[in-house]
Amino acid sequence: MYVNNDISNMSIDEVVERIINLSKEMYEFWSESDGWSPPNAAGILSKSRLDYQLSLTLYLNNWLNKVYEKKDYASLILAWVNLGSLVEGTIQLALSVYFNDYLNATDIVIYKGHIQEPDTLMLDRLRTFCRGKLWDESSTWDSWILHIQQRRNAIHAYKDRELGSFEEFFDDLKKYLEFIRHINGRLPYPDCIVEPREY
Repeated sequence: MYVNNDISNMSIDEVVERIINLSKEMYEFWSESDGWSPPNAAGILSKSRLDYQLSLTLYLNNWLNKVYEKKDYASLILAWVNLGSLVEGTIQLALSVYFNDYLNATDIVIYKGHIQEPDTLMLDRLRTFCRGKLWDESSTWDSWILHIQQRRNAIHAYKDRELGSFEEFFDDLKKYLEFIRHINGRLPYPDCIVEPREY
């Protein structure tokens, strides 16, 4: 059976469906990874709200197949918040899986003398920490995540901020599918049978 994996040629409906499928399988595996992941990682994963992440992922369907008015600022702001939260949670998942590596990093995040666990870090700190770890310094992931962060910050609506457009948002959803493919490809799974798939 031929499977189209070229994101640029996918409809946005297919992109969202694949994001949901891949995310659901990732979250289901890692929420029950006791015995597979190291004890430190299992501990942080067991308290993480991957069910919230899945709910936010499923919510992407709410942005599809609608006609948006140019001044429907609220919908656009909330769409960026939705995507920004997913990007943040995807990075937190990866750092939780590799929690022992995180603890041993020379640039581990410390605040007021205490190690900050990945689930407490905001998107900007996650982005700077992961540069050169989850993605190469020369990759475009860093600038893309910064872009998502800036759009998501429009939730602080009193201050004038660039909102972009729904066309831009949908382009970034395609990039998000590419991003979770990248992150999932870096996560360890016991075999190909349990490895998450998007279709």
